[in-house]
Amino acid sequence: MTVSEKDIEIMTEQLGREPRGVLAVAYRTPDGQPAVVKTAPRLEDGTPFPTLYYLTDPRLTAEASRLEVAQVMKRMEARLAESEELQAEYRAAHEHYLAQRNAIEDLGTDFSGGGMPDRVKCLHVLIAYALAEGPGRVRFGDEAVALAAEHAGLRGTAIPEDWPTLDELGLSLADAGEELA
Repeated sequence: MTVSEKDIEIMTEQLGREPRGVLAVAYRTPDGQPAVVKTAPRLEDGTPFPTLYYLTDPRLTAEASRLEVAQVMKRMEARLAESEELQAEYRAAHEHYLAQRNAIEDLGTDFSGGGMPDRVKCLHVLIAYALAEGPGRVRFGDEAVALAAEHAGLRGTAIPEDWPTLDELGLSLADAGEELA
């Protein structure tokens, strides 16, 4: 998706600063707001910036923070440690992320984001990645988006109406943590 001057103005307001390295708006909310920016692997001053997808919408960033405080990442990481299937899916998501970023500019690193492929470190990155790529690319991102949709009531405003539900993903708010149920 292209980025307009109006998008830059909105993202500047969302972030409280001008966004850096903007290549495109990678995801717009159902209510029309830019919410995920696709960033250059290297900023204008040459600084490496390995975060390909950056969450800008304040509704989504606030909910990602709430989910992190509720220790959703810790539960995801425990599941990751126990499941070879989840490990393979997470590694594939990591490799895809690197391929997408390296197609723009190879930073010579295998760091992607969100803790991939071994840890679940940042739900902001995983939510941005899932929304930019659509459901089915990064399981934990899909789950975090579904949690945000249900927990914060963001379905249809910040999150697509047809995003997979927790039930469809085989989860519940209680699975994510007592703080959310």
